[in-house]
Amino acid sequence: MKAAQLYGKEKVRVSEVDKPEINENEVLLKVKAASLCGTDVRMYKNGHEGVDEKHPLTLGHELAGVIAEVGTKITSYKVGQRVSVAPNIGCGVCDQCVSGNTHLCANYQAFGINLSGGFAEYLKIPEKAVQQGNITPLADETSFEQAALIEPFSCVFNGQNIAKVYPGDTVLIIGGGPIGIMHVMLAFSQGAGKVILTDHHEDRMAAVKRILPQLITLTSENLADKITAETKGQGVNLCIVAAPSPEAQTESLQYMATNGRLLFFGGLPKGRENVSLNTNLLHYKQLRIFGCTRASLSSYRTSEKLIASGQVPIEQLITKRYLLNDFKQALENAEKSVGLKNVIVFE
Repeated sequence: MKAAQLYGKEKVRVSEVDKPEINENEVLLKVKAASLCGTDVRMYKNGHEGVDEKHPLTLGHELAGVIAEVGTKITSYKVGQRVSVAPNIGCGVCDQCVSGNTHLCANYQAFGINLSGGFAEYLKIPEKAVQQGNITPLADETSFEQAALIEPFSCVFNGQNIAKVYPGDTVLIIGGGPIGIMHVMLAFSQGAGKVILTDHHEDRMAAVKRILPQLITLTSENLADKITAETKGQGVNLCIVAAPSPEAQTESLQYMATNGRLLFFGGLPKGRENVSLNTNLLHYKQLRIFGCTRASLSSYRTSEKLIASGQVPIEQLITKRYLLNDFKQALENAEKSVGLKNVIVFE
């Protein structure tokens, strides 16, 4: 079978590899769609621990497909079933795993990160992932391409589930990439009264506006004054920083309403992790700041249901589809932020 594999820093190629064989407790997935994300790009640009010419890694952690084989002891799944797969697998016995937060396990593994991933014709789902519930059956309404986007959307859901969107809230989202747009979509579906998006790329905001005409878009210049005018001096109830920008995190406190919430979504570049915050604003406005990472299996399954319901038009984020042989072109476009989501599709 064919697989897109990382061989080291800026070394990736589509290779012929052996089709996985499963044991009695495993599942073999025929991949139908797999989406590229920023993590794939970073691993390509920076290299990845333990990956070299002699130890290549098949990338891809946003994926969906059809079950091709099931082990003889598997009773929960069947051949031909349409499913998607959550990538993070916990150890199963630590306090985080026992609490249902397998994604926070200190010793977690993940498809496309330290296990073979979804940019391949077939993927083996190991016993631990089967038993933990990483496989999610898809509703008939959910396409494979939509299902490939469940993983990033579930991370967005996890963040908003932590910081909360209350009916009528005014929500500001800083960053108009695919994740920021998913935050816009989810905030509306959660009952936000007003959602504001700001990004340096005005053409990107215009594209989002066409998808979601009720969205308010603001350029970043003099943003604090614009937020003040838009909220009649109140500020926003929730601000989500969905951009890897220390400056955006620092400046976000000045946009807030009293008793507001901030969500710092995603990480910052190495060497720029320390951020200066005006803690008087934090104190006197009684603000709360939240962080989030990855998503629980519960968040993943809830995200599938939301997408299947049609409340979240996530398929509109798919800019272009590629065959696996064109993986390098898809990766190059993702690296250059050409379009939004680039998806590899399989026949």
